[in-house]
Amino acid sequence: MPDTGTADSRSAIHRNSLREQIAGALREEMMAGRLAAGRNFTVREIAESYGVSATPAREALVDLAAQGLLRAEHHRGFTVPEFGWDDFVEIFETRMLLTDSAFRRLVGWAARPDGTRLPSLRRRADAAAKAARSGQLDVMVGCDRRFWQEASALLGNRRISEYLDWLRVQSWMFAAPYLRALPDLAGVCWDGHAEFVDAVEALDLAGARRTLREYNLATVHLLARLSGHDPATVGVLSLLADPADQAGPAGAQPGRPRTGAIPDPPGDVALGLVPQPRTVHPGGPGWTLPPAEPDSQRTAGR
Repeated sequence: MPDTGTADSRSAIHRNSLREQIAGALREEMMAGRLAAGRNFTVREIAESYGVSATPAREALVDLAAQGLLRAEHHRGFTVPEFGWDDFVEIFETRMLLTDSAFRRLVGWAARPDGTRLPSLRRRADAAAKAARSGQLDVMVGCDRRFWQEASALLGNRRISEYLDWLRVQSWMFAAPYLRALPDLAGVCWDGHAEFVDAVEALDLAGARRTLREYNLATVHLLARLSGHDPATVGVLSLLADPADQAGPAGAQPGRPRTGAIPDPPGDVALGLVPQPRTVHPGGPGWTLPPAEPDSQRTAGR
């Protein structure tokens, strides 16, 4: 458990309600793989770790359990669930089908995106890309999540944005252990966030969709390789290969990830069910609190 007597650990708890602050800190620990699958803890442990009373600690844990990000166990407290490949496939397919449908609704950008959001979105993009290129996983998870939170807000549907964010948290919980096992993450993860912002700023719907396809293809092939699974089990890859609005400069290969060649996708598109955690392995290390610095000032090794 972290040292709750230090100013640094306390400084992370400074915004919103205590309940939301604790839930947010724990969520980022799980996304980064610092709070690993199988880790079990009680309300008392969390309250002592964050220097708060039992009430907000319990409320935060109950909230995370209600979201499927923790598992409540009778007389044992709460346990971090493990997300396996089947969970990831369901998460990925659900996210892809939802975002693709949302973008199809925006054909022609009839509802122009709120231009006042673009400077902030650009800053988020720069921070996320910088973290990906440098291989700073502890920074990357937060920067990437905040970028896509802001990007999904452009869809103009709060419920879709919140649901996509919930799916993204689980995606990171699946991916983080594999990424942490790599000796060097520099340049491994997708870093085309600025290209998406460029397309949005130019009101280029086709370009935005191509960038999203590139991102999703790169993600699924990377995680399939790291986890030892066949990407062909992800039926929604055929949707990513849709030739519509993929026109580009001669010789260009829009929608293809930078991490290497992609095999032909299967022909069927399968809608995955809403994912639920399956199994939990015992044990797992403790965690440290995330820093309070802005994205641009964060450093790895938290």
